[in-house]
Amino acid sequence: MLVVDSDTACADSLVKSLLRQGHEAERVATGMAALDSYERAHIVLMDLDLPDLDGLEICRRIRAGSSVPVIAVTGRGSELDRVLGLQAGADDYLVKPYGFRELMARIEAVMRRCQGHTAPTTPSVISHGPLLIDVSARQVRLDGRPIDLTRKEFNLVHLLASQPDTVLPRKRIMQEVWGDAWSRRTIDTHISNIRNKLGSPGWIVTVRGVGFQLGRHVAARGGPESGAASEG
Repeated sequence: MLVVDSDTACADSLVKSLLRQGHEAERVATGMAALDSYERAHIVLMDLDLPDLDGLEICRRIRAGSSVPVIAVTGRGSELDRVLGLQAGADDYLVKPYGFRELMARIEAVMRRCQGHTAPTTPSVISHGPLLIDVSARQVRLDGRPIDLTRKEFNLVHLLASQPDTVLPRKRIMQEVWGDAWSRRTIDTHISNIRNKLGSPGWIVTVRGVGFQLGRHVAARGGPESGAASEG
């Protein structure tokens, strides 16, 4: 279990209680640390008030790339706060102060629901011609050769590859990969870097005035799609 909370006393107490119950638990204090750690967890218990990133944004980013259960454990107790937390991707919402037995009951209920709801799980490996995206290992291979991508570059390729027949709008890509950090230059730079690393501009096709789409693998061989038009 991953506990995400900047309040050291509260978080350490929760981790100790979880350990006493026989669970493996660790704590991180920031949103960025949570994004680096959640893939190792079976469930995330997250305060929404974090020093670097808002917890709602962390929920959205986790949910964009994973089905790991998230329970918001926070002092934000209004009805609007609860609605926003659930809409951001939290599977449950618990307001501080809370009873530990209630938290354990909610954890068990969320885990039961998630274990019984297996249909939407995404494949661990996405194959797109000679391009292989290993989601669990966060690795990309082209013709068997490993491609060294940054975290954001991998997230962008994974997003496009998970919906290969869909043109994804620029706004959606920015929201799911970068959250609220809006910059046309950011996405253009990352796409240019990915194209260079994959050896062809045809791997990511620009659809004028709409967004981007994963290109057919024949484009990497110099087919007609390799000359992607710039977006207006």
